[in-house]
Amino acid sequence: MRILVQKFGGTSVANLECMKQVREKVRRALRDGYKPVVVLSARSGETNRLLTLADEWSTDPDPAEVDALIATGEQVSVALFSMLLKDSGIKARSMTGFQVPITTSDAFGRARIMDIDASRLRKELETHDVIVVAGFQGVTSEGRVTTLGRGGSDTSAVALAAALGSVECEIYTDVDGVYTTDPNLCSTARKLDRVSYDEMLEMASMGAKVLQIRSVEFAKKYKVPVHVRSTFTDTPGTMVTQEDCEMEAVLVSGIAYDKDQARVTLRSVPDRPGVSAAIFGPLSQQGILVDMIVQNPSRDGVTDMTFTVPRKDLKKTLTLMEEIRARTGAQEVLHDTQVAKVSAIGVGMRNHSGVAAKAFAALHAENINILMISTSEIKITCLIEEKYTELAVRTLHDAFGLNHDLGNA
Repeated sequence: MRILVQKFGGTSVANLECMKQVREKVRRALRDGYKPVVVLSARSGETNRLLTLADEWSTDPDPAEVDALIATGEQVSVALFSMLLKDSGIKARSMTGFQVPITTSDAFGRARIMDIDASRLRKELETHDVIVVAGFQGVTSEGRVTTLGRGGSDTSAVALAAALGSVECEIYTDVDGVYTTDPNLCSTARKLDRVSYDEMLEMASMGAKVLQIRSVEFAKKYKVPVHVRSTFTDTPGTMVTQEDCEMEAVLVSGIAYDKDQARVTLRSVPDRPGVSAAIFGPLSQQGILVDMIVQNPSRDGVTDMTFTVPRKDLKKTLTLMEEIRARTGAQEVLHDTQVAKVSAIGVGMRNHSGVAAKAFAALHAENINILMISTSEIKITCLIEEKYTELAVRTLHDAFGLNHDLGNA
């Protein structure tokens, strides 16, 4: 039995006409000899509508009940699509996360998948042409419905592909693949034929909307080949897969950016053992994701500690920092929301030198000041003033020749 997992997002199932286009993708898979497992999101706007209802009915909605409510969005999608398939003579049935079952943690609203028992899915595929599964949802060991967080249907699809034996997973969206950078910012952005799991993880962590980061983690762990494609065209998309020698030959594969950043500085902190733990421990306990960190050289026994957090967490961060300032004897807390991160990403950095110098020189040539720098094995990130984001993206894109075909697109 050849199984193919196909996932379609909210815009792909927004209305009847869109679902008819999805049906054609499923028909093509059937003609190619596959047994498709189709994973659907809620129709576009439905999850937000349900969340609004929760806020209207309750001043403090219970997270477990919110999950029970918003999971119905995907159930509507799979029921309607199964009806459409059956009317076309295709033997199909719908399944919820509970019915599969997809077992998750009890962290309502952001549950993590713990296990998928694929035996029932396989059994149903023996008597059906297509199984349509509700994405974004699962069930706890106690039988409570959970959701996986925004973009969770991507994770559902890749996790199902892994559970079914690391079969190929097609992720259909309203874009036709992964680009060298945001085409809305850079007119010379190119679609990539292939991108490695690690590169896609870095792009997703920088806010790229093509794939949800947890889905890429699943794909990498279980070696699931992921094909990112458009629902509305038949053009080939981008394969997200294991890296190879050809990928490593390309110095930089993409330029990513993230405007959802705030910079926080704790000035004149006493420079003594345990201070870093005193600053970042409470942030971790509150679930605040700290990214870039810079500690200035100590002078007269004090230092400045600067770091970045998502803007949505700034208020909570500043409250914690004021408490820490009082406890540690630091001088003051400063913050700045007019900043953005710009990153050059590529597995080729592992084997090539000079990438950072080239990036810094390109930004300098455009008089763009670098406020902070962080690096990983395949990524160089610069914090800059937000107003220069578009210029920085285009500058780095041109500097690394991404507007030309380098054999990877």
